[in-house]
Amino acid sequence: TMYFMFSLFSGLMGTSFSMIIRMELMQPGSLIQNDFIYNSFVTIHAMIMIFFMVMPAMIGGFGNWLIPLMINSSDLCFPRLNNMSFWLLLPSLILMLSSSLKGVLNGVGWTMYPPLTSIQYFMSSSIEMMIFSLHIAGISSIASSINFIST
Repeated sequence: TMYFMFSLFSGLMGTSFSMIIRMELMQPGSLIQNDFIYNSFVTIHAMIMIFFMVMPAMIGGFGNWLIPLMINSSDLCFPRLNNMSFWLLLPSLILMLSSSLKGVLNGVGWTMYPPLTSIQYFMSSSIEMMIFSLHIAGISSIASSINFIST
């Protein structure tokens, strides 16, 4: 249930970014004056919705709920690894949000293709913070997967 609560919280944050994007599209230039900030909001919205709402709910939430039911077990094999995989999501989300506050992401998109994220094009450390945040979220998913496979 912690994964579902985290996904719900992340979904609300992602939806708030989506609402800001939609309000800006209703009257361009009324809410956000800079187009780079608008593109940054699109990037943050996509990252939060994919990596902090959908993946924790589908992998962590349903995996922790259904795998013990399928094998008729009371719990997963490594409960502390499961706990660690959940608690890695929180600093990852905080680091992702702080990367957007540190600097404008310049609209690199959720794919983060190398020409837009390279040092020649973009001279801020906010991209590195976001990529590191995704690495932490990936470690969380790998820890959950190890726990599911070993169970």
